[in-house]
Amino acid sequence: MSSAPTVDTIRLAPQTGAHVRLAPGDVLTIVDPMGVQVSDLFSVSTDDVAEVLSSGRSIDFENTVRFTTGARLWSNRSRPMLTIVEDTCESNDFLLTPCSQQTFDILYPDFGGAPHPSCFANLADALAPHGVDPDRIGTAFNIFMNVWADDLGELHIDPPKSVAGDRLSVRAEMDLHVAITACSAEKSNGGVCKPIDYSVVRAG
Repeated sequence: MSSAPTVDTIRLAPQTGAHVRLAPGDVLTIVDPMGVQVSDLFSVSTDDVAEVLSSGRSIDFENTVRFTTGARLWSNRSRPMLTIVEDTCESNDFLLTPCSQQTFDILYPDFGGAPHPSCFANLADALAPHGVDPDRIGTAFNIFMNVWADDLGELHIDPPKSVAGDRLSVRAEMDLHVAITACSAEKSNGGVCKPIDYSVVRAG
């Protein structure tokens, strides 16, 4: 009788990122271990890093801005990259770009222009060794992020609805380089940046 595969969980420290290589059928699981913490995800094809995750294509083809179990995340070449196979929180964002130094300089001037960790920098650092230019990194899939629009269309960012142990799993539909973060923006995480856990179950 075969045993279940051993799955190692890796913890991302607050305001850091990591790279994960996925083959078709591999399942990546992102867990919020403490609650109220966002994780940004961005993916590129290993065959051609010019094929990247596309928020616009995904919203078009899935006909939704509320991505949860069963939804696919598409590339800029109109091919499915990832399928969400589990989502215990059901609150994710695919509208806002990853926080960058400019985010803090322009939107949060109370930081006084000081250097600040950012999801954009962490995604770029994770993907750079694999030939991905920072300009290729567009809108990330913001797991557990709580973004909503009021009747006038203004966007609001509230603390994530995730509680300790909430998880989201995606299945790779092609060979991928995936970068993930423990989000660096205090406002997106209830005022305090916390860790993120992740693990991969390999197909076969």
